[in-house]
Amino acid sequence: MDDIDHLCQRIPALVPCRDSIEQVTKKLIQCFQNGNKLLLCGNGGSAADCEHISGELIKRFSKPRPLPEELSNRLGADLSQNLHQGLPALSLPSMIGFHTAFANDDDPAYAFAQQVIAFSKPGDILMAISTSGNSQNLVHAVTTAKALGLKTIALTGESGGKLAPLCDLSILAPASDTPRVQELHLPIYHAICTVVEDTLFPQSH
Repeated sequence: MDDIDHLCQRIPALVPCRDSIEQVTKKLIQCFQNGNKLLLCGNGGSAADCEHISGELIKRFSKPRPLPEELSNRLGADLSQNLHQGLPALSLPSMIGFHTAFANDDDPAYAFAQQVIAFSKPGDILMAISTSGNSQNLVHAVTTAKALGLKTIALTGESGGKLAPLCDLSILAPASDTPRVQELHLPIYHAICTVVEDTLFPQSH
């Protein structure tokens, strides 16, 4: 986990989070190795973080991820040279059609929970991102995920709010002001994505 150590060297404030970052990283690696997927939910800036994390995992992040030779041969040169091995990471806030329909017909506080019902299977992971840790729609989503046999991860500010004790694993960024928490979340999940990619695609160069 050298990249996590380097993260803590660059941003010493994150040293208290080092072990929790490593635990989350290992859990994500195990999830993907087992053929499961990551669901992400959050509001506002944290919704944008969900998109960011999903984008780093679905395609190559910091290194090439060439397709397996057998698949490359079936696809042909053009496709195989322009596609990457990907990891299934689904940003739940991104589904605008669903969210507007649900808000029109139902209580929006339960929208993420509804998506968890629709998309998850046991062994998947739900990551809930919230600077306060108290977003009620995320609490509903995590509660639903746990009932369905998912592992749950909270990425929050230093208080952890309601989410931290509810989730299986939590990373508590050492700040309470929303902008400062968000500034710490980005390097945390970049380090996680780097280690996940390096571990799952060691043959890449």
